[in-house]
Amino acid sequence: MQIATPETWYQTKSVGAGVTWIWEPHIKPYYRCNIWHVRGRDQDLLVDSGMGVVSLREQVKLVTERPLLAVASHSHFDHIGNHHEFPDRAIHISEAHILVRPDRYNTVADDYVSDDIFTALPPGDWDAARYDVQPAPAQTYLDEGEFIDLGDRSFEVLHLPGHSPGSIALYEKATGILFSGDVIYDGPLAYEAYHTEMQQYVNSMKRVLELSVSIAHGGHFDSFGQEKLREIARTFLAEHDR
Repeated sequence: MQIATPETWYQTKSVGAGVTWIWEPHIKPYYRCNIWHVRGRDQDLLVDSGMGVVSLREQVKLVTERPLLAVASHSHFDHIGNHHEFPDRAIHISEAHILVRPDRYNTVADDYVSDDIFTALPPGDWDAARYDVQPAPAQTYLDEGEFIDLGDRSFEVLHLPGHSPGSIALYEKATGILFSGDVIYDGPLAYEAYHTEMQQYVNSMKRVLELSVSIAHGGHFDSFGQEKLREIARTFLAEHDR
């Protein structure tokens, strides 16, 4: 398989409202985490940080320009791989211990990481069997109803467990922007992880269904609007709400 270069590992695109989409094009879509950068007046926000096989700070200068809070929507490997590169980190309190001591089991890397998830292999001395996430203890523990304040905009923390115990979404009520992590996205939803709990997931999806959303930026695949959000949530509930 072809080996990618560090310079081609990330792509970026402005999607409006001060939000930039960052992604790793050499990872297949189902395994490829969306990384979201939000510009604020007093500080910027990073939602998730990708797999960590290439430095995000070195290749995407946008994330180094201003003070930045790196938030993990949850602690799976594809969402926290570069969190160690940022000094100011946040995660839901119930998964904070994983950032302290990540391993291949608790980050679900054992279940997914192989050469098969790539269209081109990471540069350098890549070996899927040796892949691991570096420790990145959080300075801020998030919980339901708290707010992340960027100075001129504010995101409410929604604790939406099920996919994982500490799964969160960030909701900007003023604009209707939702960063939904892996709670809901426009693709095959994953609910087979060791700490997935289906009744919690059902309850969280019912909450999502009631949100007024202009656009949802999910943890995977393309962004989507209110109609698609309701379609995804209702389809999920029809299958799993017994």
